[in-house]
Amino acid sequence: MKRKAVTIQALLCAAALSACGSRTGKDVTPPDGKLDGCTLRFSWWGGDDRHEATLNALELWETLHPEIVIVPEYGGWDGWTEKVTAQMKGGTAPDVMQINYDWLISMSPDGTGFYDLETIPGYPDISGFDSEVLSFGRAGGRLNAVPVSISGRGLFYNSLVYDRLGASYPSTWEELFELGDRFSGSGAYPLDLDIQSGGTAWYLAVVYVQQQTGRQFITMDGHLGFTTEDLRAVLDFYKELEERHVIRTIQTRTDEDGSAALYQSPEFISGKVAGVLEWGSSVGKYEMVLPDGALEAGPLLTDGEHTGGWMVKPSLMYAVSAGTEYPDEAAAFIDFLLNNGDCAEMLGTTRGIPSSSFARERLENTGRLNGLANDCAGLLDSVDTVTISPYMELPRMKEYYNDAIESVSYGTADTASAAEALYSSLTEYLEKIRR
Repeated sequence: MKRKAVTIQALLCAAALSACGSRTGKDVTPPDGKLDGCTLRFSWWGGDDRHEATLNALELWETLHPEIVIVPEYGGWDGWTEKVTAQMKGGTAPDVMQINYDWLISMSPDGTGFYDLETIPGYPDISGFDSEVLSFGRAGGRLNAVPVSISGRGLFYNSLVYDRLGASYPSTWEELFELGDRFSGSGAYPLDLDIQSGGTAWYLAVVYVQQQTGRQFITMDGHLGFTTEDLRAVLDFYKELEERHVIRTIQTRTDEDGSAALYQSPEFISGKVAGVLEWGSSVGKYEMVLPDGALEAGPLLTDGEHTGGWMVKPSLMYAVSAGTEYPDEAAAFIDFLLNNGDCAEMLGTTRGIPSSSFARERLENTGRLNGLANDCAGLLDSVDTVTISPYMELPRMKEYYNDAIESVSYGTADTASAAEALYSSLTEYLEKIRR
């Protein structure tokens, strides 16, 4: 069923540890309602477009609050969860963190892993947020984080390659498969999907089966909604994508790209790979490596009748470390990132369409609410989306998906046996996590 209350439209360096230092063994500092001079660490992941925009915003913050120094820590997504997990366990977490949706389950299951933002007087201002949007940031009854935007994955294509081949963007699954035949003669691929930490290959196949069955892969409370037969259908779909030359095999991708992310791949930059599946909030890194205007959003695929199956979630959230010595100052900085109009202009849509009505209205009034992130949001609003279960994105879950896909791609298992093994692994792990 389409979500009515929340629509998408409405909605490397690591710095040395700052003066805030390690929090191990220290009591949590209560807020006092005042902003004092201090140094805060702020960490985020993303592509170069997000990094550049965020660093510019930090310069603006410095002019407003020179007494509160922000030390940035940023990098790419791969390995970022593991890095922050180690910081959380070691008591060296940054004061302010950009966090992922599933981190509330893994890092703050009872709501005590991050600061309760509603206990900090005055900041951040959440009056411009829909209550359902804020619910994504609650854990154990506490507001652990504020969603920056609500996003989903969309399909984006290199228009220069498609125009050269006289091809149109697909609107149905069958049209996607037919493009494989058309592109194979030129040595190009209409699309590609990674099986790295982003898990895009599994995501697209799950969308297809959710659309066909009406069942949700993982429920919001962490139960497996797919049967063994559904999981086999996911793997059959993926294998057909490879066999019909829609995407590269894992072996081909590894030989050509090594461990490089797809947006850094010479095959994507050169146009041999002419399409990607990516979050609307993160597509800028693909756009930056192609000629201006080359990357365009395409239709969300259907079977010609059903439009369900496509998924949305909080693209990312801002949280404050539970052990910060400066809760007032950290919360004020989050308020700046979320609601300040000038900051909103600098950040644009590098983190998706802002959930804050203050930031969104500023972008609308200045003509900045456009681009691929906005195009993707509009396309997602036009179909019957479902909210991704946070359990679906847990790192161990992605390892299970990728192991299954690798086994059928390399031919070490057929889809039936791979589905049975996967069903067993997923049900056992979800049961363990729910405890």
